Parts: sequence; C-alpha cells; structure tokens
Amino acid sequence: MSVADDVFDLLAPIFQGRGLEVYDLTYGGGVLRIIVDKPGSVSLDEVADASKVASRLLDDHDIVPGRYTLELTSPGLERPLRRPEHYVRAMGETISVKLSPQVEGQRRIQGVLMGCDDDGITIEEDGVPRRLAFGHITKARTVFEWGPTPKNKTKEKSSR
Repeated sequence: MSVADDVFDLLAPIFQGRGLEVYDLTYGGGVLRIIVDKPGSVSLDEVADASKVASRLLDDHDIVPGRYTLELTSPGLERPLRRPEHYVRAMGETISVKLSPQVEGQRRIQGVLMGCDDDGITIEEDGVPRRLAFGHITKARTVFEWGPTPKNKTKEKSSR
C-alpha cells in the first residue's frame, strides 16, 4: 500500500463521521494534499476543523515518513477529475482535458462531459462527441463558467 492509501484508510471514516468525504488525496514531493467535500459545499470552518483532526491523527499514527507539508482544502470551483467517480459527478458539466503526447491531434479539449464508464469518457466539443480513454488523460478538471455581469440598477432621481 502507498502512503496515500494508508492516509485515506485512516481519515476517510473519521471525516465521513463528520459529514465530509475525502474527495481526493495525493502525496508527493513532501506534500500531502487532501481535498474534502460534502453535498452542497464545505465551509471554511469545516476545512479548518478537518485539518486539525487530520494533523493530530497523522502525528499519532506516524504514517507519512519524514517531514511533509499537510494541505487540506475544498475542491474549489474548478474541481480536479482524477477518478471515475469524479467524472460521474461532473456529468453534464463543462470540463477541460489534457491528453498524453501519444494521442494524435489536439491535446487540449474543452467540452461537455456526456458519458463515463470503466474505460473512459465521452466529451462533446462544438457539438461533436469524442471518446477518450482514461489512460490517455493526463489532467482534467471542471470549468467554472462565469455568467453575465448583472447590470447596475440606478435609482431614478426624484423630482423636487
């Protein structure tokens, strides 16, 4: 088992009991990055509390070797997509995908996620569906689309 797997196994049930889920967890370069989430959204106070809990448990169980930096955060507006369940959650949303060099043609694609199965995804770009295997995706994330800026309603001046 990897350090990330061990940390996940330790923290996932504790966070679940607090109404949170470990959305993603990575370890590398001396940084342990944990992304927590919950239906709706996770608050700053919940992230801070989860960080304290994680820090205490990781110190007590000494799972991560040597010195490391713990980063605990929410997924944010543009969520990373790394596991099939992430893609399933993002169905119907606009996503951005970077493909590996072995893929011919365009390596950066942005479109609507139309399907997901055990082998890959289907993304619709400019009305054209394209099938992508998970093995060819090097990075993917949801894309937050800003809406139009609301117009300022100025108050009418009253006549005197």
